[in-house]
Amino acid sequence: MVHCVFKNRAPAGRLGVCFLLGLHSCTVPGFEPCFKATSTMCGIWALFGSDKCLSVQFTNAMRIAHRGPDAFRFENVNEFTNCCFGFHRLAIVDQLYGMQPLRIKKFPYLWLCYNGEIYNHLRLKAHFEFDYQTKVDGEILLHLYERFGVEKMASLLDGVFAFILLDVANRKVFLGRDTYGVRPMFKLITDSGFLAVCSEAKGLTALNHTTETSAPITPFPPGHFEVFDLKTNGKVKSLQLDRFHNCTSEPKHWTYDTIETLPQGFDLETVKSNIRVLFENAVQKRLMAHRRIGCLLSGGLDSSLVAAMVMKLACKEGLNYKIQTFAIGTEDSPDILAARKVAAHIGSEHHEVNFTPEEGLKALDEVIFHLETYDITTIRASVGMYLVSKYIRSKTESVVIFSGEGADELTQGYIYFHKAPTPMAAAEDSVRLMKELYLFDVLRADRTTAAHGLELRVPFLDHRLTAYYLSLPPHMRVPKDGVEKHLLREAFSGLNLIPEDILWRRKEAFSDGLTAVKKSWYSILQDHLESKVVNDEQLENAAKTFPHNPPSTKEAYFFRQVFEKHFPGQGQWLSHYWMPRWIKASDPSARTLSIYCADKAAKDD
Repeated sequence: MVHCVFKNRAPAGRLGVCFLLGLHSCTVPGFEPCFKATSTMCGIWALFGSDKCLSVQFTNAMRIAHRGPDAFRFENVNEFTNCCFGFHRLAIVDQLYGMQPLRIKKFPYLWLCYNGEIYNHLRLKAHFEFDYQTKVDGEILLHLYERFGVEKMASLLDGVFAFILLDVANRKVFLGRDTYGVRPMFKLITDSGFLAVCSEAKGLTALNHTTETSAPITPFPPGHFEVFDLKTNGKVKSLQLDRFHNCTSEPKHWTYDTIETLPQGFDLETVKSNIRVLFENAVQKRLMAHRRIGCLLSGGLDSSLVAAMVMKLACKEGLNYKIQTFAIGTEDSPDILAARKVAAHIGSEHHEVNFTPEEGLKALDEVIFHLETYDITTIRASVGMYLVSKYIRSKTESVVIFSGEGADELTQGYIYFHKAPTPMAAAEDSVRLMKELYLFDVLRADRTTAAHGLELRVPFLDHRLTAYYLSLPPHMRVPKDGVEKHLLREAFSGLNLIPEDILWRRKEAFSDGLTAVKKSWYSILQDHLESKVVNDEQLENAAKTFPHNPPSTKEAYFFRQVFEKHFPGQGQWLSHYWMPRWIKASDPSARTLSIYCADKAAKDD
């Protein structure tokens, strides 16, 4: 059974500054808190040119309080009384001086609100001889912007981030988001120039504003920056929206990395060595933290490689605690058994979280609220991650959590890649998946962990690692000998980093790995929704009820119902459902694919 204890505290604030530190709350006479935050990663929120009272608008910022349980700040912008910043903080680096909006004496006209980690900030600081005022990694943005401008600033950042940068002196507002959208950011802009920005869409849905036409809430595009002119009345006008990095290009910050050059050529041994070097480097840089580090461990290839490398490097650095690993599933699930074997091999402090089908079904409403999507496979896969994150927060001191997200998209790990018509087609689809990560797997990983105030780290989405892997000849990256991710497995074969049978373990459909094969999570959902929740008539009229992305199954219909309950009329947030390619599939689950079922039958025989 999953048990998690939350500690409630009531946020308070006024038009100025308010902190919530630890379990302490501050109160302001005459102010009645309108939202209770649960003690549950950083959340950013900002308004420019609000027509309505900021003390009313401010309550919307509290809808993302779960992203930052350590402190909260709400602050007006000098000279622009209808502009403000809100910030929820999870203290990871520089716990004393890390509050935002971040301002320093050298550039008093710059205001920065950002969510993320900049892994190369110390190397950039040393190279350009910047004089830091704090120990906060985000301070590097202020120095880079002042010297080079926003585009070069964004392109030099090795990390994950979403930022709002205000230059009062030049009356400009800048937004930017990392290459894969690992850190979320949404914006709303009206025809009159009112701009609102938030880490999650839920912080914008109830804003008060006047507009002649509908003002949609949209995800800010990953790998882009946008420039706005800030008018004297606080309103804005968009001047430029451009891409600063594409996932297939070598990042401009590579010259400031610990590994400056790699051996050239595509012979197998060189490629395998480069993959190992880049992967280890990706994990190494992500160990930057003042809070305890843990790893999600499903027992699959990706999370096992990450956890093993974290353990190896943690031992080298002499961390004064043992790395914790976390697995979730039913007692007889393949993932639980495989994760247990990996944990024993690497020597982690291992935690197993068992959950019942009833707990999974009960969590669906909360999961969809935090995800802000109705995508079928995203929701299915989120339940386990949400429940294990809940356990981590309530039962342990681990806050910085490593995970294997991005590996399937990068290394062609999905089972449908076996059906790719050509290596080039597979390579092109891999890039498509990488560009859409922010709608699916990265969204899932961020929201399920952030819902409980955890900080996610994803080494497989390191800019240099992904650019290198995507540059390899297409024929090297396709499944081989009936095994997906063959090249990645080969790169680590014979090293004893993880058990060899785990290294070559075939990919499970998520629902089969999480629960018993005889009664998978997929089957549990189907049975529950078929019998109790959605009727045939509702499904027949689905296209009329939901013209955009109409659901074609009762499960999809139910997910859409719950989404609409929380976010009515916002179906456009999801452009399309995640579905396999090259196979006539009516459902995203690998369990429904003939190639998967045939393999399962063969193994059972």
